[in-house]
Order: sequence, then structure tokens, then C-alpha cells
Amino acid sequence: MIETTNTFFRSRKPGPDATIALASQLVERILGEPDIKTVDDLVDRTGIGKRSLQRIFNEYVGINPKWVIRRYRLHELVERLNSGDQFDWAQMALELGYFDQAHLINDFRAIVGYAPTRYQEMAGRIPETE
Repeated sequence: MIETTNTFFRSRKPGPDATIALASQLVERILGEPDIKTVDDLVDRTGIGKRSLQRIFNEYVGINPKWVIRRYRLHELVERLNSGDQFDWAQMALELGYFDQAHLINDFRAIVGYAPTRYQEMAGRIPETE
């Protein structure tokens, strides 16, 4: 009975799915190329249409590509905050692909749970002012 069941399931085992590898490569590319700031940037780099990217990410990653891009860019901000360096918030927002400082702070707060300055206080990394 066990062998019959195993045979049944083996015959229905799906074949390799190349899209899994593609999804992994796309996520790694977003991580490795910090100048990818929007889904349109990813479209330009890969030649894959926006709707196709959205389908691949939703089905194989479980979230949309915009969220992945935003998440990795916020990781960059956390690294800067942890360095203790002082920087221009408006310029940092632009470098990370945001329209303005308010959008950056709102995204940071939504994901981390604190405003960036509060995060710095909690981490004990408030930069010295000159």
C-alpha cells in the first residue's frame, strides 16, 4: 500500500520550475544594485514587463517587487543610521528613491515601528552636531 501511494505521488510530482530561479535572481539583483529604486528601474534592467514582474513576485516571492525594493532601500538607511554619521535627510530620501523626506520617514516608521530619529536614540547612535 505504501509503495502504491509513493508511485501515485511520484507520478504527479511537478517538474523543475525555472521561474523559481528567476525570482531568486531578481531579488538578488535588487539587493546587489542599490540604484534600482523603482519597479520601472527593474523593468529597464531586466527587460521583463512590469505586469510579468508583479506576477512573478506575487506568486514566487509572496510580495510585490515594489515592497522588496523599498525594503532593501530602507536597509541602506538603517546602515547609515547605525554608522552614526550625520547626513542630509532630504538628500538621503532622494538617494533612496523617495520624492521627499516625509515619504521616507513614513515608510521607515511603517516597517520599523519608529521614526528614524527615535531608532537612532534607541540604538544610541545620535550623530554629533558640529
